[in-house]
Amino acid sequence: MPLPPIWVRRLVIAPAVVVLAIALLTTLPIWLVLALLASPMVPGHLRVPRLVLLAVLYLLWDAMALVVLAALWVASGFGFKIRSPRFQRAHYVVTGRFLALLFWIAKWALHLTVDVVGTDPDTALPGRPEIVVSRHAGPGDSFVLIHALTNWFQREPRIVLKATLQWDPAVDVLLNRLPNRFISPGRTGTSTLEQQIGETATGLDDNDAFVIFPEGGNFTPRRRTSAIARLKARGLADAAERAENLRHLLPPKPGGLFAAIDAAPDAGVVFVAHTGLDRMVTVTDVWQELPMDKRLVMKFWSVPPDEIPAGEEERVAWLYDWWARIDSWIEEHHPAFRPLSTDWTARRSAADV
Repeated sequence: MPLPPIWVRRLVIAPAVVVLAIALLTTLPIWLVLALLASPMVPGHLRVPRLVLLAVLYLLWDAMALVVLAALWVASGFGFKIRSPRFQRAHYVVTGRFLALLFWIAKWALHLTVDVVGTDPDTALPGRPEIVVSRHAGPGDSFVLIHALTNWFQREPRIVLKATLQWDPAVDVLLNRLPNRFISPGRTGTSTLEQQIGETATGLDDNDAFVIFPEGGNFTPRRRTSAIARLKARGLADAAERAENLRHLLPPKPGGLFAAIDAAPDAGVVFVAHTGLDRMVTVTDVWQELPMDKRLVMKFWSVPPDEIPAGEEERVAWLYDWWARIDSWIEEHHPAFRPLSTDWTARRSAADV
């Protein structure tokens, strides 16, 4: 479905979300009672009430963010100074606060825990910009990554992300006010995708973090097969062979990352591996995964600017070396598969035997 024009998103969808959130909040007891009545018919310990509550809380989070963003717009002179350093900083503060709140909701509703099992010492140190290179494993992992950069490492992220995420009103308004880039594959206008990414990475300062997901989408076996076939069709036999050895990642698309490196030559590169929310991509996935304790495991590796290869062929080999390293790490830390329809009580009883 095509994204509506901006005036529809601002004047129709965003106010509708606020009104809907208020309506759901005032009638929440009714919805929870109905969800409890439906619970005996659905496998899983309180799966329906937990999902209903999670959906309502997320909608309230979205609505609260929209109200705060509207207040910032008014305070900036009805948008006149919205791009000034003062209000840009205010928007980054809002980003950190609301991501911290969303993270708290996820910890409470999903019993989510995050373990960082390794971080290079200079990853969190201010003084140079960073290009953060991460696998693509659904919105849950992405939210946690941006939360970590903003609230743990005190970075101001610039993100390259899909235009379809602008369906979420709070994400749409907030991220369009900051130097981020929404991309639509195949719709790059007069500039190439690499040029757009390079423009976004230009001018990074010492506390910025440019975030990019080189896979371009979430891993699925079909996408993996298609990506390898495209590499072979382009005559990139070595890349295709290396991609066939990846078990959890799609082959990276290097053009955007290399454009960012060229646009920010003083920036280091931070590679991020994470696993734990891989199967929670859609609403259906969340439904199937509840109720279940979630543990997200993350690791950061930092590469200083002088260790980044200069030539394109060397960079491609370097990127695939890192991708193989991340793939092996995910294999080691990937959560064991559990049947999604298994009842929590039955699992616990079996574990106690």
